[in-house]
Amino acid sequence: MHDIRLIRDEPAAFDAAMALRGVEPQAQRLIDLDARRREATSRLQEIETERNSKSKEIGKAKAQGDEDRFNALRSEVESLKSEMERLSEEARTAEEVLNQHLAALPNRPAEDVPEGKDESENEEVRGWGEPREFDFDVADHVTVGERLGLDFERAAAMSGARFAVLQGPLARLERALGQFMLDLQTTENDYRETSVPYMVRDDALFGTGQLPKFAEDLFRTTDDRWLIPTAEVPLTNLVRDSIHAEASFPIRMTALTPCFRSEAGSAGRDTRGLIRMHQFLKVELVSITTPEQSEDELERMTQCAEMVLRRLELPYRVMKLCTGDMGFSARRTYDLEVWMPSQNTYREISSCSTCGDFQARRMNARYRKEGEKKPDFLHTLNGSGLAVGRALVAILENHQQADGSVRIPEALQPYMGGLEVIEP
Repeated sequence: MHDIRLIRDEPAAFDAAMALRGVEPQAQRLIDLDARRREATSRLQEIETERNSKSKEIGKAKAQGDEDRFNALRSEVESLKSEMERLSEEARTAEEVLNQHLAALPNRPAEDVPEGKDESENEEVRGWGEPREFDFDVADHVTVGERLGLDFERAAAMSGARFAVLQGPLARLERALGQFMLDLQTTENDYRETSVPYMVRDDALFGTGQLPKFAEDLFRTTDDRWLIPTAEVPLTNLVRDSIHAEASFPIRMTALTPCFRSEAGSAGRDTRGLIRMHQFLKVELVSITTPEQSEDELERMTQCAEMVLRRLELPYRVMKLCTGDMGFSARRTYDLEVWMPSQNTYREISSCSTCGDFQARRMNARYRKEGEKKPDFLHTLNGSGLAVGRALVAILENHQQADGSVRIPEALQPYMGGLEVIEP
């Protein structure tokens, strides 16, 4: 959510920032809505003061036995009361409309975010590892996985497209990946493991920016709850409607959860395999910080996610997203893209973003600086550390062997009972 005061102070700058996100000028409309709200609120306060004054005069008129004045004043107070009710409704409606417009607008990009329309204009920041040269024909992860216990046919019979069944060592490998990622982030990177609900109410999704704009991307239950699209939602909402001490930051949390996405806008994309599923596992990283800490925390979070790929011996690159490719709530985003041999390209496996105070305003999440009375909005960050399914895909493809087996990265072997290779 945006601060209307900043829009009033710098309307041209706000419209320029929205233009970078592909949004038409909004500042004047927002300022007009705000003016209507402020005018109704101001007039309401004036009439309330007048009513209070006349109410006191009623008491005096009654004490003096001045019945005519008493009745006249009482009639005036009743009229003012009706006017107050009208203005109160007008102010409430104006504020509601203003907030609806503000809630529909994406976050402003940071000043150094590259300008661009789509992923083709993202900037590479750094890379790690060299893509492996194979001396045999590379198979994609579906072909490799089906030899090892990956079953799309029976999953589709039960649940439809974009679901999968994993069995045997492949199911264990998926579990091993999640446990390894959690252990790495909690024991080496100072994230606190957290178990969270997999269903949330409207307010939680509004707070992190999925509602109201992206309802079609979500699954809703019959009792008006939503299946979480990412653990970012419950983790970040742990600080909603609260005020934190400055000394408590940074707060770092992580969770391994299933994630549920309708993939409403992905018709025809990645229909084969595990890349884009309705249900998948992911280790999420969330940080809560002061404004002064958030940029450094984003760099740190990104490196924490990179560490997973290095331990899994997977080549990757870090991309700074352009204005046209960032998520709705993000102020700045780094994507980690892992090498996929069968596609001869890099594919996203993690996004790490700072949202500034954008989500905090929607959640009313604040902190109080030491020695100050007035609280301020805190900053939120989130990132994947990593998407388990896509990590599994990358391992199947990058570590496949000529005989159809898959080599287990050394970091995962303790989680696999010492197993070094999965064989068909």
